[in-house]
Amino acid sequence: MAALYACTKCHQRFPFEALSQGQQLCKECRIAHPMVKCTYCRTEFQQESKTNTICKKCAQNVKLYGTPKPCQYCNIIAAFIGNKCQRCTNSEKKYGPPYSCEQCKQQCAFDRKDDRKKVDGKLLCWLCTLSYKRVLQKTREQRKHLSSSSRAGHHEKEQYSRLSSGSHFNSFSPDLALDSPGTDHFVIIAQLKEEVATLKKMLHQKDQMILEKEKKITELKADLQYQESQMRAKMNQMEKTHKEVTEQLQAKNRELLKQAAALSKGKKPEKSGAMTSP
Repeated sequence: MAALYACTKCHQRFPFEALSQGQQLCKECRIAHPMVKCTYCRTEFQQESKTNTICKKCAQNVKLYGTPKPCQYCNIIAAFIGNKCQRCTNSEKKYGPPYSCEQCKQQCAFDRKDDRKKVDGKLLCWLCTLSYKRVLQKTREQRKHLSSSSRAGHHEKEQYSRLSSGSHFNSFSPDLALDSPGTDHFVIIAQLKEEVATLKKMLHQKDQMILEKEKKITELKADLQYQESQMRAKMNQMEKTHKEVTEQLQAKNRELLKQAAALSKGKKPEKSGAMTSP
C-alpha cells in the first residue's frame, strides 16, 4: 500500500502526487485557498477568503500607517513610510541606487554585482524577475507533459541538442531551451500574457492615482469657491457698513453746518446794535 501524506490545510491524507509542491495542499484546498497576489506589495500569498486581497504584513501596515502610496522607484502601491516601499528601501541600502530594468524600463532594478543572480544575464526588477520565473516554471511543466511518452522524450533530446549547438542557445539559458515549435509559441504567449498583466496593473495603478488627484482637485475647487463666496459676503458687508457710516457722518456734518449758520446769523444783529449805541 502506497504511503499517504497529510494536507497542510485540511490535514487529510492523500498520495504524495496529489499534493501540490511547496505548500503540500490537496486539490480541494488549492481551489478553496488559491495563491493570489497582494493588492499592495504584489507578493503571492494563500487566500483565506475571497474578500481577502492583501497579505497579512500589508494588513498590519495598513492598521499602523494607513493606505500606502506608490513607490517612487517600482511604482508598486506599498510605500507605507515615506515615498519608497520597504523592498526598494532595503535594496537601495544594500546595493545602492536603482538602474533601469531591461524589461519594463522603469528605474527600479538593483544591481547585485553578481552575474549569477541576474536572470539570463539581464538586469531585471523584482516584478519582471517573478514574471520571468513563472514563464520558466510553465515551460518546465510543458516539457514534463511532452516527455510523458518515449517518442516525445526522444524528440526533446534531438531538439535540445540542435538548440545547444546553434546560436539560439547563447541568447537563452538552458532552462529556456524549448522542446518544439509549439512550446516556443507557448513561452512567447506566456511572456506576452505576463507583460500584458503587468501593464494592466500599472495602468490600474495610474488610474487610481489620477482618480485620487481628480478627487483632490475637486475638493480644492470646492474649498476655493467657498472661500471666495465668504470673501465676497464679507466685502459686501464691509461696503454696506462703510456706506451707512458715511451717510451718518454726512448727515451729522449737514446738521453741524446748519447750527453754524444759525449761530453766525444770531451774532450779526448783536454787532450792529453795539455800533449804534452812544
